[in-house]
Amino acid sequence: MAQVASMTGYSDATQTTEFGAVTVELKSVNGRFLELSLRLPEDLRFAEGPVRERIAAGVQRGKLDCRISLVRDPAAAGARINETALSQLVALTGRIQQLLPQAGPMSTGDVLRWPGVMEASAADAEAWRAPLLNTLDSALDGLHKSRLREGAALCSALLERCDGVERILGQLREFCPRILAEMERRLHERMSQALGTALAGTAISREELNDRIRQELTLHGMRADVAEEMDRLAAHVAEVRRTLQRGGAVGRRLDFLLQELNREANTIASKASAIEMTNAAVELKLLIEQMREQVQNLE
Repeated sequence: MAQVASMTGYSDATQTTEFGAVTVELKSVNGRFLELSLRLPEDLRFAEGPVRERIAAGVQRGKLDCRISLVRDPAAAGARINETALSQLVALTGRIQQLLPQAGPMSTGDVLRWPGVMEASAADAEAWRAPLLNTLDSALDGLHKSRLREGAALCSALLERCDGVERILGQLREFCPRILAEMERRLHERMSQALGTALAGTAISREELNDRIRQELTLHGMRADVAEEMDRLAAHVAEVRRTLQRGGAVGRRLDFLLQELNREANTIASKASAIEMTNAAVELKLLIEQMREQVQNLE
């Protein structure tokens, strides 16, 4: 059985090589589709295509922020200093110290980490490709595990609220027949009194009057009966449970089911003819809204 994953997660990974260290940081939140924001240092811009492909293969939905940073080892073979970039940095540092005399000088490490100071070559790019993608794979694996942990927690919350919906349905099934019977009794009394007075002295018989009252009571009972809505609610809740048990990418299907649950709860609220039914409908809508908010985070 596939697990359910949330779209919320965080992971980072670092790999140190003879050339330096590369770090990949991934952060994701909920979104309708995969929306990738990728930040790469200029020295690793060559890998943008493979990085996007690797992420798209491992993540289906969510707003994903990927930040990749690179710290070069100055002693590594092939490492070169971009003297133009270094001269610009020196001029910029001098200007800052003129404006802010209290600002301290940059260290050698600060200079080497400044974007563009350390230059990449074609051979250097090939040397970084494997470490970068390996680090990305590690970060993606950590993100996947983080999203699965979050998904498991959301599943537990959804199942708990499914229990709540079923509990309320059980209460409705218990007191709705009693409420409807009492309503019909009171309505019968009122209609008998009203129609009896209105039709006094007419040619309509008592039997015809009773037939008319029974027709009105039947129509009222059909309008006030919520048995069908409760059956559909129960079926939708059972489908929510099956969907969660099946696992995988369940977010869109659950979102549709929650819309249907909300539709049935609204119908029950509109048909409510007693305070008990109104209270039950309000509780149902509250639980369903909580479920809907949780489902928005599922992949």
